[in-house]
Order: sequence, then C-alpha cells, then structure tokens
Amino acid sequence: MTVRPTTPGPPTGSLIDPKVLMTIRNLELRARVVVEGFWSGLHRSPYHGFSVEFTEYRAYTPGDDPRYLDWRLFARSDRYYIKRFEEETNLRCHLLVDQSRSMNYGTLGYTKVQYANTLAATLAYFLHLQGDAVGLLTFDERVRDYLPARHRPGHLRHLMLALEKPAAGAATDLSAPLKQMAEIMKKRGLVILMSDLLAPIETLEKDLAGLNACHHEIMVFLLLDPAELRFDFSQAGLYEDVETGRDFYLDPALARKGYLKRLENHLAAVQQICQGLGIGFHRFTTDRPLELALFEVLRSRTQRGKRLRRSGTYARSQPV
Repeated sequence: MTVRPTTPGPPTGSLIDPKVLMTIRNLELRARVVVEGFWSGLHRSPYHGFSVEFTEYRAYTPGDDPRYLDWRLFARSDRYYIKRFEEETNLRCHLLVDQSRSMNYGTLGYTKVQYANTLAATLAYFLHLQGDAVGLLTFDERVRDYLPARHRPGHLRHLMLALEKPAAGAATDLSAPLKQMAEIMKKRGLVILMSDLLAPIETLEKDLAGLNACHHEIMVFLLLDPAELRFDFSQAGLYEDVETGRDFYLDPALARKGYLKRLENHLAAVQQICQGLGIGFHRFTTDRPLELALFEVLRSRTQRGKRLRRSGTYARSQPV
C-alpha cells in the first residue's frame, strides 16, 4: 500500500511583490511572510512534508501517536496497528549564497544580494518548519561564513544573522564553495546555489560534477537584475566594473548588441552544464515573487521522490 503524493501547482493566492517585501527590515520576518503566504496559496499544512511513502504496519504500543492508527484494519482484525512512514523531508540542505561585489548591483530599490539573502532565509525558514537540517555557506572570491546543517534551537537565528552581514567581497570564485561542499557533505543531501554566476565557468562543470558524484541533489538559482537582461542604458560615459573596481568608457548603444549576445551565450552555457548533469536550473530576475522559487524547490523534491521510488532506490531518511 502506498500513499501517492501529488505534485502541487503554483500558489494560487496573491503573490508578494518583492519591492513591498523588501520594505520589511527584519530578514526572518520577511522569510516568515513569504512562507506563510505560500502555504496559504497552496492550502497545505507545512507540517505534512513534501511527500510521504507508506512502508509497513506494526503493532500499536503505548505512547505511539494515535493519529497513525489504521481504523479500517482495526475493524477487520480487532487489533491496533500503526502505519509507518518514510518522510523525504528529513534531509540535510546547504544553502550557498554568492556575496561578491557584482551581487551588490540593483535597480529596483534593492540589490541582487538582498534578494538572494531573502531567498536563502525563506528556504531556511521553510525547511526548518519541515524538520530539516539547514546549513549555510556564503562566498565571494573565498568562502566567508559556514554554518553546518543543523536542526536545533537557535540555529535558524544564527543562520539569519550570517545572512544579514553586508556583502564585502570583490570577485566571484565558484570553485571554492562547491569543492568545500563535496569535501564536508558525507551524507546525501540537497545543495542550493544562489548566484548571478557572472564569473568564468571553465571549471563549473567539473566542480558541479564532483558534488553530483556524491549523489547529492543540486539546484541552481541564477539571479539577475532585470536591467542586466535588458541593457537599456542610454548615456555614454565612464562605467565601473563592480568586480575589479576599474573604470572604463562605454557607449551603451554600440555595446548593447554584443553584450546581450555574450550574456545569452554565457547563460546558455550554464544551463547546458546543469541540464547535462541533471541539476535543477532556474533563472530568476529579482522582480519575481519569491514564492515561485519556493514552489520550484517543493516541486523538485516531490518529483525526485517519485523518481527514486520508481527506480527502487528510495533511501531512508537519515536522523539529524
């Protein structure tokens, strides 16, 4: 007997405009607002997990939760039995957040790093409600802060405080955080990378493949300001390279076509790398409601659970 989970659709309620959300100064409160609105839209309880797999019956013993008694079986056998379940949500998740200088760019009243930090806080809050262990790694040209995946009192607050630190890095080194994750994650888990990925990607495939080889589930959220995709600047003059700090003269009218072509080639290469490795790839502009990113994580977890059950490789959840 199996309880078949269904893949939920996108939230049906009104989505929160990120501009409005960013007016909330407290990061944890922002995350709570998104998660509560998300669950209200899905009409689901956050305490039931992404999906549940029924495994077997066992005899009832005093102290067991009576909610899991099978009353139909009791009516047939006149004995009490408990349904045992395996929950996919008891996992270890690490959030990797890019805090390099390019992430400090923003034209909407907030920056990409503020959006990424809010997304990370939202995912952490959401997974914490599920009983999952959540860790954090922030990086720029080096690894800045690392909190191991935990589900303990006070851990979520420490994670929020780490995310509230200002981004002060310069360039972006994608290899360092991915290599560190491959070294320290001994048990299978979920890794979610949040970055604009505006950095050389020569070693990206190799580094992601290293995590994949350890059978971790990986998701990539590529975050860009809408202006970076439109390149609708009009005034020629001196511009600053935010990664190097160097000034250079630019005529946007002459540079637009070449810039957009190089950007699309870069983004297409990243997407191809992820798809080739079976990694979830999601391109988000910072004006998109965060509930949509939360939905993508939920859908990915649900679909992965279905694939594992079909292949017969469903793994029992590991204790935290």
